[in-house]
Amino acid sequence: MKKIITHNILLFLLLVTTQTFAQNEKVKGYRIEGDEIVFSFDKRDYTKVSKNNYWSKSDFEDIDIHNVVVSGEFNNWSLHKWKMIKINENIYELRKKINDFNDEFLWEFKFVINNSYWAEPSKEDFNTNEATKNGHQLDVYNLNFTTAYVDKNGNATFKIKGYKNAQKVIISGTFSRWNEDYFNMLKTEDGWELTLQLRPGEYEYKFIVDGEWIIDAENPLMNKNEFDGFNSVIRIGKLVTLKLNNNLNASKVILTGSFNNWNENNCKMIKTENGWEYTFKLSSGKHHYKFIVDDNWIVDPNNPIKEYDYEGNINSVYIVK
Repeated sequence: MKKIITHNILLFLLLVTTQTFAQNEKVKGYRIEGDEIVFSFDKRDYTKVSKNNYWSKSDFEDIDIHNVVVSGEFNNWSLHKWKMIKINENIYELRKKINDFNDEFLWEFKFVINNSYWAEPSKEDFNTNEATKNGHQLDVYNLNFTTAYVDKNGNATFKIKGYKNAQKVIISGTFSRWNEDYFNMLKTEDGWELTLQLRPGEYEYKFIVDGEWIIDAENPLMNKNEFDGFNSVIRIGKLVTLKLNNNLNASKVILTGSFNNWNENNCKMIKTENGWEYTFKLSSGKHHYKFIVDDNWIVDPNNPIKEYDYEGNINSVYIVK
């Protein structure tokens, strides 16, 4: 199905069990539980199938199900790789770690029956977009999922004050490929608010208040956009703890690296029963680092991942996904 992927992807609001509000539209094909994406196929949700490499549809009820797989951009639209587990007479599921999906924010996928038939979602389904081939739209649809989702305990809270008479306020950004519909903000006493769970990284965003695009007046971080205007910027870091065991006789240990321009004073490590540690937020990507033990620079003896830098020095490496 890779030939029929469209880049005009519709995003959607993911409802998780920890939310205190409901979304009217039904999200089809998956849910997020903790750090896992649970793909879920329910045969009762489908009425049509199409045979691989053919786009004519036939009735779903004519197919006797022997197996179901998840196929999408993430596995090169394989008909065989991601086999699902049968839960009951109607439902098949497959669990994957969110971190398995690298740095992309959204993926297209479908379910394949008996390694031959594509279960066809309807255009009325909330999280679908019409597929295309050579610029021409086809009468079939792909499901979508995004690794950014609504969670009241998430790591990014967006707020905009005022606009009490607004009918609808949306938060839109690079984390949602600037979709204009699905991250609906909630009305509060002094404005609007929504909390998302985002992967570590830097994102641009804006509010859409009844169709009008507005930057975040409370956030001084901005990037210039292609329309000679500005987008607000949010940086999401991951809380990590780096440890150096032993060296209990040292009077001072400093953590330094590419994340602080190799500063020799800022990150003073805390002494523990077993050694030294330092907890801080790191942005996504690869970071080089070393410890300075009483002015002696050393790599992390417990981290086998090391690289040379441009000056020929060997540094330890920490990767944030």
